[in-house]
Amino acid sequence: MSDPSRGSLSQINQRVETAYNAAIARIHVQRGVGRMALLLVATFVLFAALNPGVFLSEVNLQNIGLVAPEIGLLSLAVMMAMLTGGIDLSVVAIANATAITVSSLYTSVLNSQGQGAADSMTPLILLAGVAVGVALGAINGVLVSVVGITPILVTLGTMQLYNGLALVWTGGVTISGAPGGLTSMGSTAILGVPVLLLILIVAAVAIAVLINRTAIGRKIALQGANPVASKYSGISARSTLMMTYITSGLLSAVAGLVFLSRSPSASADYGSSYVLLVIVIVVLGGTNPNGGFATVLGVVLATLTLQVLSSGFTAMRLSAYEYAIAQGLILVGVMVLDQVKIKTRKRRPSTDGEKQDAVAEATTK
Repeated sequence: MSDPSRGSLSQINQRVETAYNAAIARIHVQRGVGRMALLLVATFVLFAALNPGVFLSEVNLQNIGLVAPEIGLLSLAVMMAMLTGGIDLSVVAIANATAITVSSLYTSVLNSQGQGAADSMTPLILLAGVAVGVALGAINGVLVSVVGITPILVTLGTMQLYNGLALVWTGGVTISGAPGGLTSMGSTAILGVPVLLLILIVAAVAIAVLINRTAIGRKIALQGANPVASKYSGISARSTLMMTYITSGLLSAVAGLVFLSRSPSASADYGSSYVLLVIVIVVLGGTNPNGGFATVLGVVLATLTLQVLSSGFTAMRLSAYEYAIAQGLILVGVMVLDQVKIKTRKRRPSTDGEKQDAVAEATTK
């Protein structure tokens, strides 16, 4: 006689395998890339036509290349968390903590031991700043994966905690001073391309490889696409989420170093408006807010698009409030288009694959 439990277990395994394959297929969908590329070109051409003298000036184009990297790195950090179905609201606070650590350590060594000692200890100081960012990201990971608190509540709380600690550390004042090698990097270009922009490109390529070409990247995506399937596939949600938030902390720390290289000073309240900005960028770039898939190229293009938009508004002498309105309109417009596409797909006749999935689901019930 056949064992009914074996048939039930076989059906569960089939459903898990189907969900796993579907999740992996969704990872490679370059959702939002074409849309953002078109929007980037259209935005650039529009402002170039409206005010070419200011917008196409060398200074303005360099500013786009210098400001975009830190926002792009923060956006990649949020994208990693959103890929698992969570979010990280503490990325700016982590970046500030890194910048404050580096600036305060450097000025302390400079004042006590002199310029030579400060310069020789620069690599260790930078490493300490990155370690702080990774440690703060790990705290988020522990609270999400081990304690089991909802990511939005965890990172909202740690954002306030990290900001409060930074205020206590700095006394609410700006700390001036940064390693010379770091600040020189912020003003250096290779073949006309700012080094900071190259750092963003390298980081984006590394994250793309991590997500699309490694086992841990696929585990992260499956965790967001279908946590139940991830569990039955033998994937540890705890280790996956820990790796995700540690990576987010690392990217935030690099963003803090990039900021410090542009402006050799650090404060606890820098970039307070960046949190909402990077969330807008991540969603515009094609990342599913519910988790499961993301496109690194889409996020980079969205970063450049909004930076071009910001520079264009400045060139046209428009206010920051009007820029905020434009951000909101773009985000709402893109989400409306996405919903229209989703509803259109639902009205179409089911494919053979979809019919088979429906039959399998009905059989299990």
